[in-house]
Amino acid sequence: MKAIVLSLALPLLMLAADASAATYRCGTKLVSSGDRTSEVTNKCGPPNSNNFIGYTETINGNQGLQIEEWIYGPANGALYFLRFEGGRLTAVESKRQQ
Repeated sequence: MKAIVLSLALPLLMLAADASAATYRCGTKLVSSGDRTSEVTNKCGPPNSNNFIGYTETINGNQGLQIEEWIYGPANGALYFLRFEGGRLTAVESKRQQ
């Protein structure tokens, strides 16, 4: 019984960890996965840098969703990289400056 509960709890914990990874706090506001680029701009202002990365892959070879990377910071000694696919926030990463 204990093994069954643990085997069910682990995937849920992994999903929770993944969901928290795609959030970014700018001032007193918070943006998270699924937010549109316009929502992020309204809450956080324009990024310091905005880079076009490419397009997502599709099964049939057609052009997929546009991928962009926005960079904010440095804030608290870190740069924040926000990834958008099709105009929706999909990932947030941070990197400490040295």
